[in-house]
Amino acid sequence: ECMPLVYTPTVGEACQKYSHIWSKPRGIYISIKDRGNVRKILQNWHTKDVKAIVFTDGERILGLGDLGVNGMGIPVGKLQLYSACAGIPPSQCLPVVIDNGTNTEEYLKDELYMGLKQSRVRGKEFEDLIEEFMIAATKTFGPSVLLQFEDFGNSTAFGLLEKTRKRFNTFNDDIQGTACVALGGILASLKIEGAPSKLIDHRIVFLGAGEAGIGIGELIAYAIHERDGISVSEARKNIWYLDSQGLITEARDKAEKLPHHKHRFAHDASAFKGPLSSLEDAVRQIKPTMIIGVSAQPGTFTKQVCKLMAENNKVPIIFALSNPTHKCECSAQEAYDWTKGKCVFASGSPFGTITSHGRTFEPGQGNNAYIFPGLALGVIAAEAKRIPESLFYDTAVCLAEQVTDKDYLRGSLYPKLEKIREVSLNIAVGVADSCFKLNIARVKEQPKDTRKWIQSKMTDFKY
Repeated sequence: ECMPLVYTPTVGEACQKYSHIWSKPRGIYISIKDRGNVRKILQNWHTKDVKAIVFTDGERILGLGDLGVNGMGIPVGKLQLYSACAGIPPSQCLPVVIDNGTNTEEYLKDELYMGLKQSRVRGKEFEDLIEEFMIAATKTFGPSVLLQFEDFGNSTAFGLLEKTRKRFNTFNDDIQGTACVALGGILASLKIEGAPSKLIDHRIVFLGAGEAGIGIGELIAYAIHERDGISVSEARKNIWYLDSQGLITEARDKAEKLPHHKHRFAHDASAFKGPLSSLEDAVRQIKPTMIIGVSAQPGTFTKQVCKLMAENNKVPIIFALSNPTHKCECSAQEAYDWTKGKCVFASGSPFGTITSHGRTFEPGQGNNAYIFPGLALGVIAAEAKRIPESLFYDTAVCLAEQVTDKDYLRGSLYPKLEKIREVSLNIAVGVADSCFKLNIARVKEQPKDTRKWIQSKMTDFKY
């Protein structure tokens, strides 16, 4: 009942109105004008016992765009889920917003807007501020403090993650957390009769080639590599993307010099005949087994697209992952109706119970909350030095293994959210064990019973 209020979709509306409904300080605000003084600001926090920091620059809040410092609602909400879902003490959680301006004219003209009223600062000046912040955080709260990137823009998110991921205990939830929960659902689908039983047999088309989409594709490619022994670059050939300009292809890459994260998925499309500018074109020609929407463009999974998926597949798999609900590519009702109840559907925001073609469905929500609380608990407990890609794959496998026969019968690829504490515990145990196995744990001695050790660190909020 509370999840949609603390998290998507309600948190999106709260962020849009944040400066107008603000009532008391939450977390730390660091602006571009604070360069050179970031550590002093962090040292003002009331405790040094901080284990997890979620920080955003507010540039890409959910599917709502640049909300500037109003994006503080996201780190606040995420850390509440760290506590509720994984028992991480609230006192050990710190939300942070990095204010480097906003390009949203509405906020620049709003007299109640709490952030800097200037255009966003880009380039080296901004990157240096992020570097200073992350170094200051580790010096203030310890080298293993978890630093979660949240809702940074596409133009900065990939570069910042690549620059920092080997030096800090850090991850980007929009790139890696979303990828992990999506892969978990895909792995769970392999057990469904009529759907592909091997990951390598999937042909996947993405609508949207931003942080979430590319992150999911990269983790799928890594998973194919792990499970089927082919190279990651070869595995990427199973995955196609459409952005605002149409299908990403080799020809487009040569003509436009696509960004690096798109370049890796620019495939040879010369064998296809006819236009490839729309999703319907791509579904008709590529004949995907799965479509994944991460575009924040509502209505783009049209009736014709869904009908084509049903014609080409015994069990079409449709993931409409954009948040909040009004940004979803199609509703659960539409997906079931248009595929005559054949599809397996998952979404980023929750849908209720659906009745279609004589069946009742409770579609699963591909909610990052299945991932980041347990992942955080595991790396915090082990005092991880960094978070390698293999941990996200292992976590996705762990999530898929927790889907029960009852979940499948109700049409879901995810466990019920009521089991989130159990799911988070299982993930945390696996993550901690992997940290010791990979020799990236700062805790010197691995406990004999990892589960009991992790449980001892979880706060129970029942009263």
